[in-house]
Amino acid sequence: MEIKYTIQGLLIYVTIAAYLLALLVSLLRRPRAGHILYVAGFVVAVVSFSYRWYHVRHVPMQNLFEVFLCLGMIYPVSVFCRRVLHIGGRSADMLIGAVVLVPAGFFFNAEPQKLPPALQSWLFAPHVAVYMISYIFMAKAASHALWQLAGRGPRDDGNLLPPEEATYRLICIGFPLLTLGLVLGSVWGKLAWGDYWGWDPKELWSLASWLVYVGYLHYRYMFGKRHPRVNSFWAITGVVVIVVTLLWVNLSRLFAGLHSYGSG
Repeated sequence: MEIKYTIQGLLIYVTIAAYLLALLVSLLRRPRAGHILYVAGFVVAVVSFSYRWYHVRHVPMQNLFEVFLCLGMIYPVSVFCRRVLHIGGRSADMLIGAVVLVPAGFFFNAEPQKLPPALQSWLFAPHVAVYMISYIFMAKAASHALWQLAGRGPRDDGNLLPPEEATYRLICIGFPLLTLGLVLGSVWGKLAWGDYWGWDPKELWSLASWLVYVGYLHYRYMFGKRHPRVNSFWAITGVVVIVVTLLWVNLSRLFAGLHSYGSG
């Protein structure tokens, strides 16, 4: 664990503080003030991401530090879910935004890295971006699954969906993005290494996370809402596998992989 005494570090810590303060204020039944703080945190997160982009001179999605920095910009997903999907849970989103920035702020190295040849491709940004967006949707789905298991719903006003239905809709949005990320990765593998599939640990765990959500969708299609707790356990398991997928290659020393450039 290391505190970053840099402008980048300061921006990360301010974002975390804004998100946590927004969560606290929201829990104290001051939703308007909480929303303002949430927006402020998002603005600082965008500044932080932009500063990193300027600093490294390429799209900052190369390593785990930059990936978690990207994940911290969760606010647009919150707005989309509330206004389009009628899904609440803004307070949970604030917590997710703060939690995903902790690894960037305290654990991963922020030193700029040279972009390796494998990443110098037009597929670099879209491949990583769609995965990051899908991960946010799946994390939000897991938060609603936890609400369902707890037998309660998020403290949001308005005509919003109950937790189990919200979990399903979020996964229906996140799953196509997860699939697109897998397909783009295969095409990128063909261009970079000459094959669509290399049995790399990262590829295998990406496939495993995709299969978990295939299982969720199949189970819910077969049994619908008759077993909501099982549905919720499926959704939570998916996020656990995503965490393994995101961290496995760069933190595990058991297997070497083609994606080791992302250690950061």
